[in-house]
Amino acid sequence: MSKLTRRDFIKTALAASAGLTALRGEVSVAEANRAAKHPNLVFVFPDEMRRQAMGCMDADPVITPTLDRLANDGMVLTQAVSNFPVCSPYRGMLFTGKYPFSNGVIHNCLSAPFSKTSYLRQDDRCLSDVLSDAGYNCGYIGKWHLERPHEPYVEPPRPGDGYVWDEFTPPERRHGFDFWYAYNCYDGHMTPHYWTTDASRDEKTEIREWSVKHEADIAIDYIENRDGKHRDSSKPFALFLAHNPPHMPFDLVPDEYVARYGDKTYADLLTRPNVDLSIEDGPTAQAKRWVKHYFAAVTGIDENLGRILECLKEQGLEDNTIVVFTSDHGEMMGSHNLMHKNQIYEESFGVPFLIRYPRRIAARSRDDILLSTPDVMPTLLGLMALAAQIPQQVEGADHSDVLLGKSTQRPELAVYMHLPPTNLARGRRGLRTPGYTMEITRNDRGESVKLFDNEKDPYQMKNIADDSPAVVEDLTKNLNEELARIGDPWAGA
Repeated sequence: MSKLTRRDFIKTALAASAGLTALRGEVSVAEANRAAKHPNLVFVFPDEMRRQAMGCMDADPVITPTLDRLANDGMVLTQAVSNFPVCSPYRGMLFTGKYPFSNGVIHNCLSAPFSKTSYLRQDDRCLSDVLSDAGYNCGYIGKWHLERPHEPYVEPPRPGDGYVWDEFTPPERRHGFDFWYAYNCYDGHMTPHYWTTDASRDEKTEIREWSVKHEADIAIDYIENRDGKHRDSSKPFALFLAHNPPHMPFDLVPDEYVARYGDKTYADLLTRPNVDLSIEDGPTAQAKRWVKHYFAAVTGIDENLGRILECLKEQGLEDNTIVVFTSDHGEMMGSHNLMHKNQIYEESFGVPFLIRYPRRIAARSRDDILLSTPDVMPTLLGLMALAAQIPQQVEGADHSDVLLGKSTQRPELAVYMHLPPTNLARGRRGLRTPGYTMEITRNDRGESVKLFDNEKDPYQMKNIADDSPAVVEDLTKNLNEELARIGDPWAGA
């Protein structure tokens, strides 16, 4: 009986005979029709990469030819945000489609006694669970950072040891991922380690290579799937690739990428007007020291993403694979004399979001939809013809129609949150609308407000809250309504 490989079949499915059957690594007509209906997914999300650090955004002077091509081949969402711009809370929202008060991931997951309550629940229905139940092979590579500490808890050998962030995730807590090459959080970018699919807690794989390069190698191996080693080739696949770089420590990046920035100085690279280069100490001094390395890591991520995209093309999978590139949060890198994350400023709150889906999403397109993190799960399921499988508990919205160029309702705001671990009704809350960004800080001294005009002041350098009481009043009402909807205790305090 005649058979076709998956690669050949995708090209000739409409003309193929309905009598074809499948063996492992080969597909029948029915299976290929399913593949066309339910596309593959490659979802790449490095840690701490800000939206501005892509050449296609015409902002930072960074070298990203692959991302620029990806933007040209698909759509750029120019106002995507990370509602709680911290590693674990972002991941919790991404996979559950729910905000932290519903999914329980209210701060970073640590293997430490005081952090036992913040982790991804085993009974939560995640994006990967839905995909697995729909017949997908699901793979995860890289940083997971959603696990709770196991018992009995053992103190790390040294205060501040990186392992306080790390943890083994047993198979029953992997939410449908049948291919596993991951860890939870460990910042040794040049000496990473991983637990593989069938490994026990004591069987870590130690690697002496830049984590981004190594993880791209594993992703390519998964996509090529020689001899059916990693997945059932008759099924669609969803591969998530979570690099730790460009997350700190910034110096852990191969010299070859630093060298691509030549003799450029921090003044050549820190070009945003909200960076005061006259400041000689504190966060701005750190930015001056590390900006070249930060951009170098971005360039290295870009290069290895290019290898993955080329693999999809070589395997005949390009046309039927959704590719997403985003990040869990941004990096301040000296803007407003701040470093790192968990700020409402654009450099932290805003994230890159590029998506390519040939013949479905228009190439060279841009959209300023305020895409929140919990929206990503239902939106992807909508694109993958699985809208009916979106769990009822999901708090995000399916915006796949926006990506497909259809007229539909669009979100009017995106919330921001900063949660202190001891009192969830305190800290900072805010929102982003097309016109404004507002933040309210609540502490023992009362409340204070920041308000920025996003059109007149895109670098958020002038707080106009005192001059705009009516705007503050309206936005505060909208914020409290949204916080009440998602169960934030701030709204009732």
